[in-house]
Amino acid sequence: MVGNFKNAGREWQPQGEPDLVDVHDFPTDAVGKAVPYGIYDVAANDGFVNVGVDHDTPVFAVTSIEAWWKRVGSKRYPDAREIFITADAGGSNGYRSHVWKYELQRVADKLDLSIHVSHFPPGTSKWNKVEHRLFSFISINWRGRPLRTFETVVNLIGNTTNRGGLVVRARLDRGRYPTGKKISAKQLRALKIERDDFHGDWNYVIRPRGEQA
Repeated sequence: MVGNFKNAGREWQPQGEPDLVDVHDFPTDAVGKAVPYGIYDVAANDGFVNVGVDHDTPVFAVTSIEAWWKRVGSKRYPDAREIFITADAGGSNGYRSHVWKYELQRVADKLDLSIHVSHFPPGTSKWNKVEHRLFSFISINWRGRPLRTFETVVNLIGNTTNRGGLVVRARLDRGRYPTGKKISAKQLRALKIERDDFHGDWNYVIRPRGEQA
């Protein structure tokens, strides 16, 4: 929650000048809720965090990935023909989500890129490098600091670094991402998805529909 609330951790303050926060963190007192979706580029040691203000849905997740590609990825990898994504098994980018796959197809068609996805098996998401190479350092950077505004959240994320040279970019996404979107059986059949022989539910490629086999 974003507001004048306590944030776990400690930060040095001048003696006698504590940073006062509310005793309780009631949702009704919040400015809103920040929803960070992170993309971590393993090769570049570079993070991109799209901070939403609405819901963490598959549409929001894929929109975040598309924003990373347009702002960072396409410039860094201009000759790329495929994006490889490692994602958690559940949540907004879960392997069971039809909306997630449908939105990836939309982006694959729009960008003319194949999107290869490998999901971490259930219960193993902490192996995902986005957790301990990106979000862990974000948590360290903002510990003890009240997250009073969305701008504060974005700035603290964007100023995160470490001794290894981590660079993080952050943006505020004020778009609306309502829950409850459904994908019809017809729309699902129209996806150009190739499932791997090994756990095809977790490992698959979505090809642009303009691409010839």
